[in-house]
Amino acid sequence: MEITLQQYKIIEPLLPLPRGNIKISNLQVLNAILYVAEHGCKWRGLPVRFGRWHSIYMRANRWAKQGVLDRVFLALQENDVINIQVDHVSLDSTAVKVHPDGTGAFKKNGPQSIGKSRAGWTTKIHLVAAGANRAVAFRLSPGQAGDAPEGRKLLKSLEHCGWEGTSVIMDRAYEGDETRQLALDLGMTPVVPPKRNRLTPWEYDLELYKKRNEVERLFRRLKGFRRIFSRFDKLDVVFTFFIHFALIVDTLISVNRP
Repeated sequence: MEITLQQYKIIEPLLPLPRGNIKISNLQVLNAILYVAEHGCKWRGLPVRFGRWHSIYMRANRWAKQGVLDRVFLALQENDVINIQVDHVSLDSTAVKVHPDGTGAFKKNGPQSIGKSRAGWTTKIHLVAAGANRAVAFRLSPGQAGDAPEGRKLLKSLEHCGWEGTSVIMDRAYEGDETRQLALDLGMTPVVPPKRNRLTPWEYDLELYKKRNEVERLFRRLKGFRRIFSRFDKLDVVFTFFIHFALIVDTLISVNRP
């Protein structure tokens, strides 16, 4: 898989102009990043056809720390290239195993979203999905973090984003009173089944709840990228960079798919 020139032109104006003596174009860099993301290889393992690996790594690392792809992702949403005008969204999380190469970040970088759970060292990706191939927003947490508190932080980030009247589909991990009340306060309708030990269970839209599998399918698409299936990166900004990259690439391919 590679990004074509036609697909690249959609995001070309959103990327910084290369600096200095330019020998590798942004399109070449993007396809090199795609190779690393798909295969999970180290930067120095890039095939020579992509150019000097260190130059590619330095540009990708600079983009990660400057939040370049964060802004590209938001711009694609604002321009409706990532079309998320739906009547429901799904909220869920998935755990990602941390490779030994991803541990041991320097203390000067501060705490990272890596924690020890029953599965070992893991990172959780909390995500709001609008369909099986469209992400609204996501955040990272250590693997031992509870779903509900992190889910509330993610929902709060959607305040004043025009999601009033939207149903938010969640599993029982989010059925607590605080999470449901937050959704209502945001003007959203929580669609979540009550736990079996609830003294006063509530009704919910069972047919709409069946669409919760959309967020699971989106996680499956993301984990098709080896660099997301396992976390190899010490820093959250770099791991987040790869998640944004995967979401953007999946969108570019979908836009030009017959």
